[in-house]
Amino acid sequence: MPLESEDHDPMMPYQLPFPKDAQDEIVVPSAIPEDERIWVPQTETVSFRPLCLNRGQGYWMNLLRVRQSGVLSRHRHSMPVHGFVLKGRWYYLEHDWEATEGSYVYEPPGETHTLVVPEDVDEMITYFQVNGAMIYVDPYGKVQGYEDVFTKIDMCRKHYAEVGLGEDYVDQFIR
Repeated sequence: MPLESEDHDPMMPYQLPFPKDAQDEIVVPSAIPEDERIWVPQTETVSFRPLCLNRGQGYWMNLLRVRQSGVLSRHRHSMPVHGFVLKGRWYYLEHDWEATEGSYVYEPPGETHTLVVPEDVDEMITYFQVNGAMIYVDPYGKVQGYEDVFTKIDMCRKHYAEVGLGEDYVDQFIR
């Protein structure tokens, strides 16, 4: 419950300046873009659309799009991950549940799994917030590679330069 105040007009916007060092907000009007160039390819059938790449806190938020069934990757998370399925469905070989349209998924630190898109799914799009690193591993935990917010930024810069948007196109998503 708010404290007593002289606020008689709840529709009046905040009247003071924002903190001097506050970062700008990010507003993405069309999160699922019509312009294919905005999707950053990782393979021929896997791409992501950056929404927020937070260097200072080491996380990224993106849409992951897969356009073919099959095994996407086996990986471990160093920090929590949140996901929300917008289109299609997927599952992990290590679990007995399936993430379908409208599903929310929480993955705790240390979770290691193999993402699979079923054969009858033509396109899967999931909104993910990935904190920390995604560490790619073999079935016995041997590290094969990793992704973090910095590798994601580098992928974006390279791709956007190649498709004519300019490597600085990604700057709008970086905080």
